[in-house]
Amino acid sequence: MISNRLGAEGPRVSVLALGGASLGGVYHAVSQAQANLVVAAALEAGVNLIDVAPYYGATRAETALGAALRGVPRDDFVLMTKVGRQGDKSWDFSREAVLRGLDESRRRLGVDRIDVLQCHDIEYGDHRQLLDEALPALRELKAQGVIGRIGVTGYDLALLEEIALAEAVDTVMAYCTYTLQDQRLAPVARRLAARGVAVFNASPLGMGLLTADGPPDWHPAHDRVRDAAMAAARRCRALGADLSFVALQFALRTAAEAGVVSTVVGMSRPENLRQNIAALTTPIDPEALAAVQDVLAPVQDLGWDLLPGHGGKAGA
Repeated sequence: MISNRLGAEGPRVSVLALGGASLGGVYHAVSQAQANLVVAAALEAGVNLIDVAPYYGATRAETALGAALRGVPRDDFVLMTKVGRQGDKSWDFSREAVLRGLDESRRRLGVDRIDVLQCHDIEYGDHRQLLDEALPALRELKAQGVIGRIGVTGYDLALLEEIALAEAVDTVMAYCTYTLQDQRLAPVARRLAARGVAVFNASPLGMGLLTADGPPDWHPAHDRVRDAAMAAARRCRALGADLSFVALQFALRTAAEAGVVSTVVGMSRPENLRQNIAALTTPIDPEALAAVQDVLAPVQDLGWDLLPGHGGKAGA
């Protein structure tokens, strides 16, 4: 497994990270036995970076991950979780909520320390509360050694970059912004990397947009983007390829040049892991890639906030 250094003096982390949302049954039911299998398989394959959040599955993801990690040496994995997001439309970046959330996450995960603690989907929370309470609390926790690094997550790239630089955070996680359809994260990630901020790319398939089945009904992409993605899936099928595999190959194999330290991908079964590793290690079919890029060209880099009629729920 290829790895990158997390910061100048941090641990090495796998370029493919295990996204824990799936373990909470966010997309479909996942048993504890399944969670145990995929976590063990990921660690065995060298995937040592794991991302989760209390919001995923209303704490079920953290609980399942904690059970799956029981007995695993703590230095064998780098663990990221989040604070601040409490529900689909509920955020609390108060100092009290941050401290309470960290304690509850540590209990569910069965660990004493969190390697990266992130403020979750910051564009939806109270801005002043984030700056005046949440981030100062995280800096105190970092100084005490309770957490290793401070991060922020979200979709609004301008806000993420602004906060990351002004508040000297260690990591940024953006979602759905480094994909075959939307690559706006790349210049931001390169600028942040030059300032010592590690950048993670989540949802490289655009929360289901770049799949054969297409996105869920709640997906915030504009109809033009949805239609183009469906056309790309059809073009892939005609070429004997699968859109999600091509899209994952692109995101994983070009991440380094885009300034991305690691790509976070949800996995709920060992076969998901095997497919993801295949995407990382298999050369991209140039014909399939060119065909998809041609279909997506009219909607390239069109994010939800750049088109009318967007809506839905956030999720990094």
